Amino acid sequence: MTAGPRPTDRSGDAARVPDYRPDPLRWKALWVTLTAGFMSLLDVSIVAVALPSIEHSLGASSAGVQWVVSGYTLTFGLALVPAGRLGDAWGRRRMFLIALAGFVLTSALCGAAPTLELLIVARLVQGFTAGMLAPQNSGLIQELFRGEERGRAFGLFGATVGLSTAVGPVVGGVILAVFGEPNGWRWIFYVNLPIGILALVLAVRLVPAVQPSAGGSVSRRLDLVGSLLLGGGVLALMFPLLDQERIARLWWLFPAAVVLLAGFARWESWLVRSGWREPLLNPRLLTNTPGYAFGAALGTTYFIGFSGIWIVLAMYFQSGLGYTPLQSGLAVTPFAVGSSASAVLGGRLTARFGRRLTVFGLCWVAVGLLGAAFVLGVYPGPSAGLWASVPMLVAGIGGGLVIPPNLTLTLSEVPVATAGAAGGALQTGQRVGAAVGTALLAGVYYTALSLTGQDAARSILAAMLCAVLFVLISLGIGLAELRRARVRGRNDD
Repeated sequence: MTAGPRPTDRSGDAARVPDYRPDPLRWKALWVTLTAGFMSLLDVSIVAVALPSIEHSLGASSAGVQWVVSGYTLTFGLALVPAGRLGDAWGRRRMFLIALAGFVLTSALCGAAPTLELLIVARLVQGFTAGMLAPQNSGLIQELFRGEERGRAFGLFGATVGLSTAVGPVVGGVILAVFGEPNGWRWIFYVNLPIGILALVLAVRLVPAVQPSAGGSVSRRLDLVGSLLLGGGVLALMFPLLDQERIARLWWLFPAAVVLLAGFARWESWLVRSGWREPLLNPRLLTNTPGYAFGAALGTTYFIGFSGIWIVLAMYFQSGLGYTPLQSGLAVTPFAVGSSASAVLGGRLTARFGRRLTVFGLCWVAVGLLGAAFVLGVYPGPSAGLWASVPMLVAGIGGGLVIPPNLTLTLSEVPVATAGAAGGALQTGQRVGAAVGTALLAGVYYTALSLTGQDAARSILAAMLCAVLFVLISLGIGLAELRRARVRGRNDD
């Protein structure tokens, strides 16, 4: 008996779709959608290494240029759940093509922006199109795959999520090194154009058009009130975290977020009871879908530590040790290599080991990041990145065994009819976690700098230990889910 839910069709998908026939082009379609998803997620982290170049090129302030990253993250998170639900109701292929076309167009606008203000506006719209794109990936996997194939597909999807975040600094550093100053940063956006156009052409040919499930008109299946409450809650939660200079003055947005999100939960529950309109996000996903609530909590907590380390490592290597953007990116390459090597394997092993695989991976991440923290804290010389390569490799191997299996286990039993909204909600948690982690770890790093007399080594040690703490919290959630699954398995027997 495995620990944790197996990525099979116990949710009843097979029963509800007795005439299911595998699409012969499903794997080719998956690679096209994953390529597009990789681009949209890569743009979260790839721009971070280019911020100094953008600042110099456009004559902008450090605070202003931060919104090139923050604005993208904000609108990305706002779009996820509504776009997922729209894909459920209107057709995921249609939403995927619209979102991908919008992403390519806004990438061109970002690259051509003559001023910081226009660049920020373009990034806001680009982030929204990326948020529209992301939940269609998980929804299309639910449509196109069943049984163990679904687990393998989710494994590849999870590998894409983890790898895109990890390799962003490396790819950004390489692009800046090739195209140089003062406008090399523009090619970070322009590189999306040929890849995106090719993906768009292939998607038209390969991604099948599956009719949305019946349930009334599209307008009846779209929950405008729920979208506004959830969007307002996510905005109130993320905005202060993304504007660190004014976070103390924006504290009131946090209780406002609690009120809005509580109102969203009550509204969705009322829609389920009354049957007046389909909810944006059915609360029964959390209560009746095995593993969904635990998986969402684990992913959100893990992303606090996982996403935050890239910003502070870039700060430490470039400002503390004088690395170039390329050298800074290469210093974290071992994590990307380890993650890519283990991610595909993790997707294949999920059906066999279940939640035990994520627990094992989290242990490796914690050990690797802890080792890297002490290496960087004890050896603050120019070779620090080299010395930290082995523990970063260990952490990367563990990371590849966390995100893909967690996505598979969390979404595998979600009904196809709500797959887009469920995937969007899961990724919203990850985006919120990433925003919290970026603000928190950067805050710890800067606070430590001021308290230690600008000692960068001790500051990176403090920030990395903070990241390890959240990885350990994720590990605790994974162990709790593992225990719950074992108890449920004994009761089923």
